[in-house]
Amino acid sequence: MASTSTTHDDEPPEEPTEEESALETARRQLEHAADHLNIDQHIVERLKHPKKVHEVTVPIERENGDVEVYTGYRAQHDSVRGPFKGGLRYHPDVTREECVGLGMWMTWKCAVMDIPFGGAKGGIAVNPKELTDDEKEQLTRRFADELRAVIGPTQDIPAPDMGTDPQTMAWLMDAYSMQEGETIPGVVTGKPPIVGGSKGRDGAPGRSVAIITREAIDYYEKDIKETSVAIQGYGSVGSNAARLLDDWGANVVAVSDVNGGIYDPNGLDTHSIPSHHEQPEAVMGHEAPETVSNDELLELDVDVVIPAAIGNVLTAENADDVVADIVVEGANGPTTTAASKIFAERGVPVIPDILANAGGVTVSYFEWLQDINRRAWSLERVNDELETEMLAAWGDVREEFEARDVTWRDAAYIVALSRIAEAHEARGLWP
Repeated sequence: MASTSTTHDDEPPEEPTEEESALETARRQLEHAADHLNIDQHIVERLKHPKKVHEVTVPIERENGDVEVYTGYRAQHDSVRGPFKGGLRYHPDVTREECVGLGMWMTWKCAVMDIPFGGAKGGIAVNPKELTDDEKEQLTRRFADELRAVIGPTQDIPAPDMGTDPQTMAWLMDAYSMQEGETIPGVVTGKPPIVGGSKGRDGAPGRSVAIITREAIDYYEKDIKETSVAIQGYGSVGSNAARLLDDWGANVVAVSDVNGGIYDPNGLDTHSIPSHHEQPEAVMGHEAPETVSNDELLELDVDVVIPAAIGNVLTAENADDVVADIVVEGANGPTTTAASKIFAERGVPVIPDILANAGGVTVSYFEWLQDINRRAWSLERVNDELETEMLAAWGDVREEFEARDVTWRDAAYIVALSRIAEAHEARGLWP
């Protein structure tokens, strides 16, 4: 996720760099949105910094008898609109700064969706592939205990992220509940439905990407049945988006996984291609007229391209070679600041991730409501409510886009920052 760079009177202009951190990008986007609004600069300054960052030590005894000590983090950015909300990731590259930047993005994402949460992010610097299931469970339960005082259903609500999954959340919920002496399913979201999770949660980010893509196609006066789509990434987001768009009549011509992609200008049968969850790295084994690299997929002659795999794949090096009429961000942060600037200059609309893939946090909110009320929703209700929320957010962002000479990303940030600033102004500064 990235935005155009900004210049202020009291500092020299900053040149966009390809190697900017999540925190640097989040701060750029905050400043850029603030430039379009009449907001108290003291509020903007507060939002550049997290409210709290917790760093903990997480020791576990490995099955070979060795004791390994890992470092865990929980960055809590802003809670003016409600409890902190955000994922927990297990990855070797987890750092304090990354958690702060991603926590800021969660603040914007919740605000653009008008969900009563603030932003947080956390994780452990560990390679989960090197742990057995028992070791991963032990790590999660110890991490839950270290964070127990700073999380909770009205305080901070973690969710799955890179390297974690519904089972991880079930362990975390159980560890927290055991220490509290009662079952508290609302402490996390993204759990299995059998222990308070929501139906439709796994597929929600991909569903929201499909909904927003459909609306963008319509906005630019294209017929979805005559629209070609290429999707980089065939995990939960990419596969769910591809299959829904396929069902709605779009011509999904290319999909890929980590090994590369397949391309058929006449359209792929997306339902017959196993997702990463169904069969890891199976895309290249599916019969198709052509194969393409992940880089080549982004440059195919299609109407819509959806980067739905990893961040920083649209850069200054390839932005001029992207020929799609519309870019919809399925992954978090797939477009660098420099690429965003190039797309803006070329007039290529880029629908930002904080809107397009916000289905995950939206259905997490639904899950939290179900847990608090101890009443499960049907899948049909979840999907209907998600559709309603996504269309409302799309309408809010579209209104700002049309009212101002800004990009779609700027419009989304303007919506988010307006709501956050208004809440800060209403609550004031304690004491």
